[in-house]
Amino acid sequence: MQNQTKRINHRDTEGTEKKASTRLPGDLNVHSLCRAAFFCFWLAAMPAAAQEKPLLSIDQECTAFSMAPDGRVVYAVRHTFSRKKFQMERDDIWMAEANGKHRRIVEGEKLIRGTGPFSYQVHALRWSPDGRRLVADLETKAMNEEEGTTQDVEMGLLLDENGREIKIEGADSMIPGGIKAEWLADGATVGFFKEEMKPGLLYSLNMVVPATGRTTRVFENTGYAAGAWLAKRNLAVAIERDAQLSGPPVLVLLDVVKQTRKELARLEAFTGGLSISPSGEKIAYYRDLETLEVIEVAHPEKTKQVRALYGEYRWTPDERRILLKPGAENKSNVIELVNISDGNAEPILHGLTFRDFDISPDGRQVAVRIPGKGNIEVYPLH
Repeated sequence: MQNQTKRINHRDTEGTEKKASTRLPGDLNVHSLCRAAFFCFWLAAMPAAAQEKPLLSIDQECTAFSMAPDGRVVYAVRHTFSRKKFQMERDDIWMAEANGKHRRIVEGEKLIRGTGPFSYQVHALRWSPDGRRLVADLETKAMNEEEGTTQDVEMGLLLDENGREIKIEGADSMIPGGIKAEWLADGATVGFFKEEMKPGLLYSLNMVVPATGRTTRVFENTGYAAGAWLAKRNLAVAIERDAQLSGPPVLVLLDVVKQTRKELARLEAFTGGLSISPSGEKIAYYRDLETLEVIEVAHPEKTKQVRALYGEYRWTPDERRILLKPGAENKSNVIELVNISDGNAEPILHGLTFRDFDISPDGRQVAVRIPGKGNIEVYPLH
């Protein structure tokens, strides 16, 4: 008789990676549009070219990664295993040190929650401003064996740099429903968004101090359709909406510690991709699938529209350029350096395609995830 194994991991039967939805709706809703808009895009047209030797190679099936200020790279590695009649996924988390050594800091198989089958995939990893703590975005699945049902919950897992769990007093090291969680400047407080209006229409902004367990909702009764952090300055930029989702989206800058709010603009259009620059002086978002709008915080009436196809992007430290991978989040493409001043773009790394990328805080290196196996390579960013 054929053995029947129930899958509670996060892949389809062909092994295609399924991304967690740890993004606010302004980022989520454009993905189906992107797939159509970029169907004929030229990602497959670039021939292979000679590539310089990487500074660092990670030859494992990685699901997420992030670069630290001191040159370390934290990364998650897919880990599946069978227990009784269930096949589960609990990703391991590894650290690549600046000296080239690799060590596993979280053994996923030992990260157990509840009494029934529990599975998760690491979707994103983020460093604290001081490089001593981490947040791992998890897409979790827990099964009730008696009822035969599963529950999907997004969580933020709090860790120190050695992979030890940081418990919230009176609770767990995981923030249930915590989305885009970030350690703030004091290294003791975590800010996060949480869904308030389903399905993914409005989110609240919250803070928790793990040492005391004190959790507060910042700006009570206010909802946001999208948000991004500048954790080292305790700032968040967000798209504010009322409970009826009426009226234009309002772009606001929030100091979550001082609890101050600055209205920057009432937007005519907003598609997603909200971000704040490293200095906190500029904010960017996509008006549509081909236009990135940049606003100066000190003079919000001054805006710059840049022709840039919708995609994942990061600011360079000088804030004159962005590093952009056009297209849907889970599709490979070339990575471009785009000048904010004139929109001119040039591909990096010989125009080869990559699944994902990250830029080092000093802007000198770029880490890329290779299509297929998910290996990571780090190169100088010229």
